Amino acid sequence: MSFVLRNLTLRPGDDEGRLPALAAHACGLPPAALLEFRILRKGVDARKKPRVLLVYSVAFDLADEERFWSRHQEIPNLERLSPEPVQSFSTAVHREPVVIAGMGPAGLFCALRLTAYGIAATLLERGKPVEQRVQDVARFWREGSLDRESNVQFGEGGAGTFSDGKLTCRLRDPNTAWVLEQLVQFGAPAEIRYQAKPHVGTDRLRTVVAAIRSTLQTRGCDIRFSTCLTDLVSSDGRIAAVRCNSLDELPCRHLILAIGHSARDTYAALAQQQLPMEPKPFAIGLRVEHLQTLIDRIQYGQPHPALPRADYALTYNNATTGRSCYSFCMCPGGLVIASSSEEGMVVTNGMSNLGRDSGYANSALVVNVRPDDFDGADPLAGVRFQQQWERLAFEAGGRSYHAPAQNLLAFLGQGRGSSASSYRPGCAETDLTTVLPSYVSSTLREGIDSFGRKLKGFVTAEASLTGVETRTSAPLRILRGEDLQSPSLRGLYPCGEGAGYAGGIMSAALDGVRVADTIAEQLQC
Repeated sequence: MSFVLRNLTLRPGDDEGRLPALAAHACGLPPAALLEFRILRKGVDARKKPRVLLVYSVAFDLADEERFWSRHQEIPNLERLSPEPVQSFSTAVHREPVVIAGMGPAGLFCALRLTAYGIAATLLERGKPVEQRVQDVARFWREGSLDRESNVQFGEGGAGTFSDGKLTCRLRDPNTAWVLEQLVQFGAPAEIRYQAKPHVGTDRLRTVVAAIRSTLQTRGCDIRFSTCLTDLVSSDGRIAAVRCNSLDELPCRHLILAIGHSARDTYAALAQQQLPMEPKPFAIGLRVEHLQTLIDRIQYGQPHPALPRADYALTYNNATTGRSCYSFCMCPGGLVIASSSEEGMVVTNGMSNLGRDSGYANSALVVNVRPDDFDGADPLAGVRFQQQWERLAFEAGGRSYHAPAQNLLAFLGQGRGSSASSYRPGCAETDLTTVLPSYVSSTLREGIDSFGRKLKGFVTAEASLTGVETRTSAPLRILRGEDLQSPSLRGLYPCGEGAGYAGGIMSAALDGVRVADTIAEQLQC
């Protein structure tokens, strides 16, 4: 067993090599007594700015654990850890491939887990390999030339490839450490193992995704790019095959639907099949952009080079209307990006590199919307709702994939100013209330006023808003039972964010692992 000691603090710039001595002093031991010393968690405490501290949890082993623990259980912030269970996998190969539709985090980590069990997998990805995809996206941002099958939403790595690469997750899942370790092995920074707010960055994620593909191929995975699932074939209430690109038929008895939250044509095909689905709540709004130096000053008081780029998490609730406004997918040192996947529609998102060095901070500011806000109660009502506002944004931007934008103070009715944004291919000055439902605009204004009181300086003429942000999560849920299978089609496993069971890279990856473990148990691997 190991021991964990929490709440060790250093000032920004202090040498982390001091941590073993600090831990030993707290335990009344010489530093040499601490064996296998390691950092478990590292975070920032800025509650008493400008006195900002780095806060650590550390773990270590001792030669005589029982004697030490019997005498020192009263030491503050010290606890004993039970050993982590060792994950073991079968080496027996299951020859019948499991088919996985989608190569986002859910699909990729499902495939990694299945192949670790010795289960063969076939991956279908409607988009292109990440190397080609990056070129297609760059051309879209430069010229406004959209490739419907290779863009920010579709392609190897999923939508997360063009993001901040945040790995935060509210789930307490025992497989979290396994997922993080896999990411490190494939090229992510080792620090994600213990950072309180780990992130990989879009530039590093691209190399990680390519490395995962290479490993899967060495394990015998059949990876098929430019292959879109377009139909299901069933027999006696069980999945029997899938049709791809409306032509080819691929037999399968296990299909994992990890299609992502923007596969609207696939949603429509599933609705035609009467697969059980239901509309679900999500959120829509705008992207707000500030100078990163401003956010650093607001959060830290006196920024220090050793501190990470500052972020924020803000919420506002209107008890009368039941609407909430909150920040979402905050990207320190990032860019606002064009994220369209359909012609004639404008969608924004945020992205940052590992170094978070763009000089700008951006975040979505979104308001919750509910199925009763949609036009209709069928499963695709939320999809149509998203499309309605994306089309209006396209029109307001000049029909060229320029985004409608407005100065923050102008949106609040408090003045005028520039709406300069990092968004490419460009922006068009717009009254943003024309591209959002009135209840979203009003709640955003209330929320931004509240945020300005919480973060002094947040409401400024130097900030801009860009619209619209509609892809915060899937607009529907593909139903599944406790066995993770569709209640109407055995062998079909809705999975990840696109199925309505995750909300980000980490939770999607964990859902993919969960589905893989379930299938492996059924196949007795």
